[in-house]
Amino acid sequence: METEVLFKDESYRIIGACFEVYNELGNGFLEAVYQEVLRHEFQLQEIPFQEKPRVGLYFKGIKLAQTYEPDFLCYEEIIVELKAAKSLVDDHRSQVINYLKSTRKKLGLLVNLGHHPGLEHERLVH
Repeated sequence: METEVLFKDESYRIIGACFEVYNELGNGFLEAVYQEVLRHEFQLQEIPFQEKPRVGLYFKGIKLAQTYEPDFLCYEEIIVELKAAKSLVDDHRSQVINYLKSTRKKLGLLVNLGHHPGLEHERLVH
């Protein structure tokens, strides 16, 4: 039985843009630098995105007053969380999973542009 990959083409394009940024800059910059450059790369590649949008949080079906601001929300459905760390750790994964649960989104892309010797990325599905 074949399992369909959630937002396959969209996530491929997003990760491709992240690789483009990493190949150009490498590692060693602050997360804010990667965020700004990735914004420009999304524009160049015509990837629909919102930067730091306020996304509603839910608890037991009740919308909370608190909101969450992911680094990017692409295609109105995919949370993109950037890191500039030596490597991804479980705390990073937990953060994205919690955001997916509380925002009712199904796919999160955790992207580490600070890793050496290459871009680190993970698909997290809820």
